[in-house]
Amino acid sequence: MDWPLLCVLHAVPTLCMTGLIWFVQVVHYPLFAAVGGAQFVAYEREHCRRTGRVVMPLMLAELGLAGWLWWAAPATASTATTLGVGLLAVVWVSTFRFQVPCHQQLSRRPDADTMQRLVVSNWLRTAAWTGRAGIAVWLLLA
Repeated sequence: MDWPLLCVLHAVPTLCMTGLIWFVQVVHYPLFAAVGGAQFVAYEREHCRRTGRVVMPLMLAELGLAGWLWWAAPATASTATTLGVGLLAVVWVSTFRFQVPCHQQLSRRPDADTMQRLVVSNWLRTAAWTGRAGIAVWLLLA
């Protein structure tokens, strides 16, 4: 595949996820505390179901395209693509180490400490995706 086209294809899910994670981090997760206790479990379960429909295809596309981009990278982009794959590893490890367990707990009962842990731990993903967005834009402009 043509390198510039691969860079564009890679940038699409990366930039989508970066925008989404910032919205989730600044707006959505902090609003969890405003959902009433009686409704929270149903809200959280529906949140996970709906969010998964949007996030999983984008994350899987990003994973595949980041790997392809790294494999196909010319020498001038190998450091950037390697860093991008490393940041993506941070995203995936954080997701399954921190965010998924928080959501599993919250789907059973509302808990202010777990909500706070979710917000705080999600900054790691937010930073990693922001870094990936910078790399994706750099690759598009290079």
